[in-house]
Amino acid sequence: MPCLLLIVVLGFPRLALVLMWLFSTYIQRAFHGGLLFPLLGFIFLPLTTIVYAWEINRGMPTEGINLLWLLIAVIIDLGGLGGGARRSKRS
Repeated sequence: MPCLLLIVVLGFPRLALVLMWLFSTYIQRAFHGGLLFPLLGFIFLPLTTIVYAWEINRGMPTEGINLLWLLIAVIIDLGGLGGGARRSKRS
C-alpha cells in the first residue's frame, strides 16, 4: 500500500495535494492554516509542497538530508516545467 501511495503522489502530485487538503489537516498544519502558499505550491511546485508538508508534520528540521529531499523535489518539479518549453521549441 505505501508503494502505491508513493506512485500516486509522484504521478499525480496535484491530485494528491487536493486530496490531502480535503481529507486531512496535513497541509493546513504545515502552512499554519494559510491559503496563499499552498495555492502557489499547487500551481507551481506541487511535489515540493507535499515534501515540505511531510517534513514539517514529522518535526524534521529543514537541514541536512531533509534539505536534500526538498531540493530533489524542486528539481523534479522544475524539470517538468522545463520539459514542456523544450518540446515547444523543437516544433
